Amino acid sequence: MAKRLVILISGSGSNLQAFIDAIQTGALDAKIACVISNKPGVFGLERASKAGIPTAVLVHQDFASREDYDKALLTEVQKHTPDLVILAGFMRILTPAFVTPLYGKLINIHPSLLPKYPGLHTHQRALDAGDSEAGVTVHFVSAELDGGPVIIQARVPILPNDDADTLGARVLEKEHIIYPLTVRWFCEERLRCDDYRVWLDGQALPPTGRNYP
Repeated sequence: MAKRLVILISGSGSNLQAFIDAIQTGALDAKIACVISNKPGVFGLERASKAGIPTAVLVHQDFASREDYDKALLTEVQKHTPDLVILAGFMRILTPAFVTPLYGKLINIHPSLLPKYPGLHTHQRALDAGDSEAGVTVHFVSAELDGGPVIIQARVPILPNDDADTLGARVLEKEHIIYPLTVRWFCEERLRCDDYRVWLDGQALPPTGRNYP
């Protein structure tokens, strides 16, 4: 039976589109039960509607505190009985009120080679540091910002004429490959998280996860 996914977005939803495409081509055996945004009118909601996927908008400014928002978000997510909750450009720092009940079935993608550069402006920070490579990480979400157990990383070289935009575009190409791949592993019951260790095909992964390819 196809696993049920809930995907959280804040913007254009390019990673959401990668999931929609993977499901439509048969590369991913899953059903997107709902796409939830914290911002109305974003293009990701249009992508979902075009694909016939239910959507919901929960605007964070309507809540008195971050925790109040997260409790309401958790209630909305749980309505759809997801097997996996996917953060796909969801630009909110989540509190334990949301993360703790979903630990082990909540994943995120971050555009750096964690533990390097948690937070924002990752590509510019890699350039400013003179790094020779950058990349992207998929990880289970914990209460620590961008600090949950790593599942997989993909690397790209930093080229001499790169700026944050050109580097970001190449990293994004890798995002659209490794995020659906990770979800496929989960849906095939090959991937699980046990406390702070990630297991793939019965083997514990190193702290930096699987290296793609």
